[in-house]
Amino acid sequence: MAVLVVIDIPGGTKEQYEESNRKITEASWFPPKGLLHHVGAPNNGGWIVVDVWETREDFRAFAEQARPIFSETGTPPVEPKFYEPANVIAP
Repeated sequence: MAVLVVIDIPGGTKEQYEESNRKITEASWFPPKGLLHHVGAPNNGGWIVVDVWETREDFRAFAEQARPIFSETGTPPVEPKFYEPANVIAP
């Protein structure tokens, strides 16, 4: 079953998000295994990311690969929240 991953980044900036996103999409391992949907948006003076992954393990493998990129862009370390979706609709 898919997993919903919500990452709240207090103080995160649009510039950090865009630079991280650019570096991730240019990485040799992109697209990461198991990524189904990704959305990023400003949120209360920070940034929020909402993803849908095939499994928690897929997300964790991605996070390990992307950790150096987040460090390079100054994105603060955060703890993701995991939710089991009742439904996932993909057109």
